[in-house]
Amino acid sequence: MTAETPSTAQVELANIRELMKRGDMAAASEKLTVLSETASENYEVFFLKAVCERHTNKMPQALETLQKLKTIRPGYGRAYQEEGHVFLAMGEKDKAVTAYRQAISYNGSLLASWRGLVNLLDNDSAQMLEEAKSQVFKLSSLPPELLSVRNMTAEGRYYDAERLCRHFLMKNKTHVEGMRLLADLGVKTNVLDDAEFILESAVEFEPHNNLARNDYVGVLYRRQKYELALKHAKILKDREPHNLDYEIGYANQCMAVGDYSPAMEIYERAIVAKAERPDLHLVYGHGLKTIGHIDPAISAYRNAYKARENFGDAYWSLANLKTYKFTQDEVTAMKKWEDDDGTHIEDRAHLNFALGKHYEDAAEFEASYIHYEKGNSLRQTQINYDSEGMSQRLKLQASICTSAFFEKHKGSGHPSTDPIFIVGLPRAGSTLLEQILASHSQIEGTLELPNIQTLSTRLDGRRKIDEPPRYPAILSDMDKEQLVKFGEAFINDTRIHRSDTPFFIDKMPNNFRHIGLIKLILPKAKIIDARRHPMACCFSGFKQLFASGQEFTYGLTEIGTYYRDYVELMDHWDDVLPGDILRVQYEDVVADTETQVRRILDYLELPFEQACLEFHKTERSVRTPSSEQVRQPIFKSGLEQWRNFEPWLDPLKNALGPDILKRYPI
Repeated sequence: MTAETPSTAQVELANIRELMKRGDMAAASEKLTVLSETASENYEVFFLKAVCERHTNKMPQALETLQKLKTIRPGYGRAYQEEGHVFLAMGEKDKAVTAYRQAISYNGSLLASWRGLVNLLDNDSAQMLEEAKSQVFKLSSLPPELLSVRNMTAEGRYYDAERLCRHFLMKNKTHVEGMRLLADLGVKTNVLDDAEFILESAVEFEPHNNLARNDYVGVLYRRQKYELALKHAKILKDREPHNLDYEIGYANQCMAVGDYSPAMEIYERAIVAKAERPDLHLVYGHGLKTIGHIDPAISAYRNAYKARENFGDAYWSLANLKTYKFTQDEVTAMKKWEDDDGTHIEDRAHLNFALGKHYEDAAEFEASYIHYEKGNSLRQTQINYDSEGMSQRLKLQASICTSAFFEKHKGSGHPSTDPIFIVGLPRAGSTLLEQILASHSQIEGTLELPNIQTLSTRLDGRRKIDEPPRYPAILSDMDKEQLVKFGEAFINDTRIHRSDTPFFIDKMPNNFRHIGLIKLILPKAKIIDARRHPMACCFSGFKQLFASGQEFTYGLTEIGTYYRDYVELMDHWDDVLPGDILRVQYEDVVADTETQVRRILDYLELPFEQACLEFHKTERSVRTPSSEQVRQPIFKSGLEQWRNFEPWLDPLKNALGPDILKRYPI
């Protein structure tokens, strides 16, 4: 593939940078003023324009330019750092401190901001001053390449960061800090197997490097290798018994393996020791919610925002209980902090989703939609979702995994009948189906397991951005022995989540993308497609702030396109795998639960059990946003909630298209 021809703006920016290097800031500023008219959404134009304005002593203009920059690119740390430089030049030291602190909240690798704080803070801010001095020493000690990697990563320039980091490690193969940064890039781009291997190697090179081991625990946790994560978390806890973060990390791993008692004891002890830390109250609330202790969880979340008034995640966690009603004082506080320029973009996103939920409960639907839309827009600035690329990948599944493809591989794979996959879109009722089925004596509910996604990523291999994907075409060349091994590995690797129950559920919704892979490695696995009316499903996803993943939900056009692509791919699976997949419509489950439960159990070849109809009485930890809803009997009030927002949902209807809406009439 040939390299892209630089745009006119890129060529002009290169010339402007040369002027700036020569110190001709006035000429550069003039050119940038002209360029800002034609490249009005190019954040780099406005950043360089502000720098030139500062150097030519045009401070009010620089502040105005930076305000525009922060609108174009919210959360851009260098914008706040430059603002700090401007305020410092104006002699407004308090405002400079505020700006530098905001800068490092978005990008902790901005050395100039840390140095600014060292020079400006006094003994009244002793703790922050010591942290700033420590960070200056730490960042100054890094090789310049790795400091650049850190900055690129913070700014979302993952490809450039990875390329530079790998180049550095080619010359410094056992540089653990470089390995940590490369692993962090793996986490941020969801290449978790690479990240795990890198950190495993780093821990072997430097067994006493606790930072590397702590990173390793985090990756193991994300890969749901909970026993191994617990083992290494215990090493850290025992090695530094007074390190509260390591103790909390150990508690988190205890929660992951279902050992709730020691985890809750640690959380409670930590809160007594450090009541001023909002994150401790938050994680304690999450633990209480997981085990169904809702009133104490509410108290914990309230204590979290008391510890930091603009802590958006505390308010969103209350809203995410789905059953909580905010007090007027809480609403006033959320509105205040959401409107405050000093509130971090992450907190603002959380606050907007929480306010959206509040106004929806109050039947103020326009106000609710405004906040949901604002929260989604803020979230979009933090992710890098390629809707067109996703559509192409889903179409590739259909083009590769044809009837002839499955005929060629007939008789392959591991013979286990244990797994039951529930696929679809988030907020389509998969948690309800899991809770119903997990109430059966022969079925165990587990989690949204990452194993299939991880295998698909591994098969795709490491690719450059412009290289075509290897997966799923690579499946055509797999022999029977390889497919058996993949199926066997899935059964073995998921064993930790199971007891001795014959069947278990993997409810990772996005596994619908990989049904071809599933049927090759586990041909006897059962697959249930949990489907919900597109308007209800998509809008429910749009108003949900997910802890991680599901990037396609942060825009009506994006989620509508994804739903359409999902239906088209499921139609393909139905064609090439007739009778293998059971479709369960959420609205049918709500209308006649028993009929649908009997239908599902017939498909699974299991006897009917009354406990499946009394699923809300089943005691088990539930970690999805629907956790409190599935602890109640089925209710019908959620079926038509989207209609309250219909005046604003034309982008969703347009993205779904007439074929989908004809199939699922409004």
